[in-house]
Amino acid sequence: MTNVSETYDNRAEGETRRGNWMQTYSSVQFWPLDPRPGEVLIVDIAHALSNMCRYAGHCSRFYSVAEHSVLVSLVVPPEHALQALLHDATEAYLVDVPRPIKKYLGGYHEMEDVLWRVIAERFGVPEELHPSIKEADNAVLLAEAQQIMGSPPAPWQIEGEPADVTVECLVPSAAKTRFAARFAELQP
Repeated sequence: MTNVSETYDNRAEGETRRGNWMQTYSSVQFWPLDPRPGEVLIVDIAHALSNMCRYAGHCSRFYSVAEHSVLVSLVVPPEHALQALLHDATEAYLVDVPRPIKKYLGGYHEMEDVLWRVIAERFGVPEELHPSIKEADNAVLLAEAQQIMGSPPAPWQIEGEPADVTVECLVPSAAKTRFAARFAELQP
């Protein structure tokens, strides 16, 4: 693993940042290990999540994290919809890691937590995810399992019932548009 304590001298800003930077879709210089709220743009999140396939690509058709996020935002109570839409926004910068692997990646949760706090601050949502979001995330996951996954070799160990949603498997450009429209609808 790369030494995450390395620093990068950002001469343009006259400061030192933790880690190194990546270029986002909108050409922002973004430090995933040292994020700042002003560098988090919804257009970058919508674009990246719309191009990222859920389940490490092991579904019957391309299905984006952006479409999944929209579905989760439709299942929760309206007052938690914006937070639900953004619940996987860290993946725009850290990628979508499947659940069975995520907990074994040393340091991943810490990076995700720091980034989530910055995203929550940027968009004015609580840092602590409301419990309805985890429930909705699982319910949407169960609906996805029925609609876009093959016959399971064993029961999935996910509690709850499938959400009443339809997975459309939108192409990335349509998923990006849907995510951005949902954000505009929910933004205070």
